[in-house]
Amino acid sequence: MRRADTGLPPVRAEMRVGLLGGSFDPPHAGHLHISSEALKRFGLDRVWWLVSPGNPLKRHGPAPLADRMAAARALVDHPAITVTDFEARVGTRYTAETLRELRRACPGVRFTWLMGADNLVQFHRWERWRWIMRTVPVGVLARPGLRLAAQTSVAARAFGHARLPAAQSRRLGGTQAPAWCFVNVPMIDLSSSAIRARGEWRGSQPG
Repeated sequence: MRRADTGLPPVRAEMRVGLLGGSFDPPHAGHLHISSEALKRFGLDRVWWLVSPGNPLKRHGPAPLADRMAAARALVDHPAITVTDFEARVGTRYTAETLRELRRACPGVRFTWLMGADNLVQFHRWERWRWIMRTVPVGVLARPGLRLAAQTSVAARAFGHARLPAAQSRRLGGTQAPAWCFVNVPMIDLSSSAIRARGEWRGSQPG
């Protein structure tokens, strides 16, 4: 696939890019908040939102990709945050596959995988999660009520030796994997599922 067909913004070698993956069904201010925090806390140059075609761990599919992409682009107002449908363009479903294709499309770029504390709790269920941890640094941003569960999770225990202290979090974007860092940040207590439950997201599909 030609670079122009990947849907990725211009990037250069050694640039530090955080990757926030998810269905964004719908995108909301919480996504924007953790992205701006990640830029500061982990020493990143950019954050890319990887809007997925669907989540393999969820039984029911999200709203149409075009709706979610349009909503995300309408929401983002930060020059260092970019929305992309890279996964749909290259045909990947799992994070490990996506990382492999991103590294192929962007040689020399220093990627960092970003997640909320809730994802770290169940990270060991992800396809090839150990490979992910050994391939890219992982930045974890605390969400309300999940700090203890995340820090004692299967993945956190398995890679305890690779944990970077929060006081050194700005080193993460340039650190060789395996490396991960857990930071506490002021959080906006919003979730896409709660927004859907309130009927505030017209793009959602029944089911």
